[in-house]
Amino acid sequence: MTTRVLVTGGAGFIGANFVLRTLVTRPDVQLRVLDKLTYAANPETLSAVADRVELVQGDIADAELVDRLVADTDLVVHFAAESHNDNSLADPSAFVQTNLVGTYTLLEAVRRHRVRFHHISTDEVYGDLELDDPARFTEQTPYNPSSPYSSTKAGSDLLVRAWVRSFDIAATISNCSNNYGPYQHIEKFIPRQITNVLSGIRPKLYGDGRNVRDWIHVDDHNDAVWTIIDHGTIGETYLIGADGEVDNRTVVETILELLGRPADAFDFVTDRPGHDRRYAIDSTRLRDELGWRPNYLDFRAGLSATIDWYRGHTDWWQPGKAAVEAGYAATQQITG
Repeated sequence: MTTRVLVTGGAGFIGANFVLRTLVTRPDVQLRVLDKLTYAANPETLSAVADRVELVQGDIADAELVDRLVADTDLVVHFAAESHNDNSLADPSAFVQTNLVGTYTLLEAVRRHRVRFHHISTDEVYGDLELDDPARFTEQTPYNPSSPYSSTKAGSDLLVRAWVRSFDIAATISNCSNNYGPYQHIEKFIPRQITNVLSGIRPKLYGDGRNVRDWIHVDDHNDAVWTIIDHGTIGETYLIGADGEVDNRTVVETILELLGRPADAFDFVTDRPGHDRRYAIDSTRLRDELGWRPNYLDFRAGLSATIDWYRGHTDWWQPGKAAVEAGYAATQQITG
C-alpha cells in the first residue's frame, strides 16, 4: 500500500534531504511537502524530483490549510521550524509563531484526523555541557534551553508530549545533534565556513572557538527518523547522534586544510550571547532498542564530501552569499 506522507519544512536543509532520500529508499511512499518558503528554504533543491513530489507553499500555522492537507495524509513528519540561533536573538517572534503556534496547529489537525505524527527536534533543548564533563545528553536529561530558538523547540516538544497523553495522538519525537551535508543554508556554521573560503573570505569563529558540537551527516539523521517511525514506541522520545564531537576551531582548521589553505587563516569574533559550550548525544536507546547505526563514521571524510558538494554547486549558494555576510558584518567584531 502507498503511504501518503506530509513533510513540513520539506524544502529546507534536513527536510529536503529527507524527501530526496525517501524517494530513493521508499518507493511505496507518496510525498507532499508543506513549506512556507522563507529565506531558509530553496525549492530548487527539489526541482529534480518535481514530478514525484507535490510542493505546497504555506504556513504550518494556517489551520485551514493544515487541516485540509492532514485529512489526506497517513503520516506527518514535522521538520518545519525557525532554527537559526542568531536570528532568534535578534527577533524571537517568528520562532514563537512557527515553532509553538505552528506545532500546535499541526497537533490539532492530527488529533482530529487520527494521523501518525513524528516531531523533529534538537539537542539544544537540553542546554549545554561543560567541556570537561564526560556526560552526554540522554532521554532523561532535563530541559534547560539557552536561547529563544531552543526554548521554543523545547516548548514544541512538550506540546507533543501533552497531546499524546491528553488526546492519545500517535506521535514520536526525536532530538538530534548538529546535522551537516549538502543543501544546508549558508548561514549555518559548516556551509558558511566552506563558502567563505571558496569566496576568498576569511572564516569567522565565535569566542575562543572551543565550543563543541556533536556532528551527524544528514542522511544518517533521516535514516534514523524512518527507523523511529517504523519501529519506535508511540509517545516516546529517541535521541539521534553519531558520536561526532568536534570543537568549532578544529572544524574550521580542517575545512581550511582540505581546501589547501593555512590552518590559521581565520579570525575570532565577539562571542554571541548565551553561546552553548558543548553538545553531546547518547544514542544508546535508539541503537539498542531499534537497531539503528550511522553509516558516516569518519567526520573528516564526510566533511570532505560536503566541501566537494558546495564547490560543485556554486549556482545553488552563491546568489545569497553577499546578503548573508552583510548581515553578519553588522554584528560581528573581530577580536584577534
